[in-house]
Amino acid sequence: MRIAVDAMGGDFAPKEIVRGVCRASELYDVDVILVGQEAAVRGCIPVRYAGSSHISIFNANEIIGMGDHVDAIRTKKDASLVRCAELVKSGEADAMIGVGNTAATMSVATLKIGRIPGIHRPAISSLFPGINGPSIMLDLGAVADCSSRNLVEFAFMGSLYAQKVLKLKSPRVALLSIGEEESKGNEVTKEAHQFLKKTSLNFIGNIEGRQICENYADVIVADGFSGNITLKVAEGMGSFFKSILRDAVKKNILCSIPLVMMTPVLRYVKKKLDYTEYGGAPLLGINGVCIIGHGRSNAKAVCNAVKAAKTAVEGQLVQAISDCAAEIRETLSAE
Repeated sequence: MRIAVDAMGGDFAPKEIVRGVCRASELYDVDVILVGQEAAVRGCIPVRYAGSSHISIFNANEIIGMGDHVDAIRTKKDASLVRCAELVKSGEADAMIGVGNTAATMSVATLKIGRIPGIHRPAISSLFPGINGPSIMLDLGAVADCSSRNLVEFAFMGSLYAQKVLKLKSPRVALLSIGEEESKGNEVTKEAHQFLKKTSLNFIGNIEGRQICENYADVIVADGFSGNITLKVAEGMGSFFKSILRDAVKKNILCSIPLVMMTPVLRYVKKKLDYTEYGGAPLLGINGVCIIGHGRSNAKAVCNAVKAAKTAVEGQLVQAISDCAAEIRETLSAE
């Protein structure tokens, strides 16, 4: 298995990207292609990994930065991100990882690799921390204005990801809405609800925002507008909560509890809220595996992104989504 990684994307490229990739090649026994400016990339490879048969470099002279417009994927043809997608398209890589510019990564994957036949729009998904483990939510910004068809497709893709990657046998699928009753929500959500009731999915109905982290569902389906706002609020609240805990310790609010006893609790909270634990967001619906990493991804996040890509490839996620296209068509054509 070979995974192409954009070594030049994100806030801490190429050093953190290279460190994470090198570590992942050792932990998960995968071949990785570091795509980027060869001299800069090679200079970041730790001595212990120099000469590793698992690590290769594909030179690409241009960079698509965090602030670049999405049109850069057309004007910068030798950009590392563009070359990653081309390696997947040609079959020289089994998956790609782009860290940083989400819009550019989504666009280049869609244009260069293409969509799975029968899937109209790709979806950005991500794992949300929960009381009893993570759940997957999609879409998180790829399709702001969704049709009921899009939501049905997202539900199938999310369910398959939960099965193939999270190893859940019968993942519970829910629609994010303003009430649990099937009569609640906008017209698109209500129509999608009726369609999903007719599928083979383990569809449990609507859930509200307050239930996202309570493990009511394993797969949460939303339009990209609502999903992206939910994601940003969750990130903000996570940072806010961690700040409160740090402030409490500094001000000795927890003085009655020995700090040594609080350390395991603080570590547990940090692990639950740490985005680096999940690596990246799978772009589902593309005819190849594409993982989009956070712009602030460090070596740990990149390492986990490689793990996520490997699991998706081994689980034949793309083929599974392709195979379900017929059921999606039948569901949407049923009266």
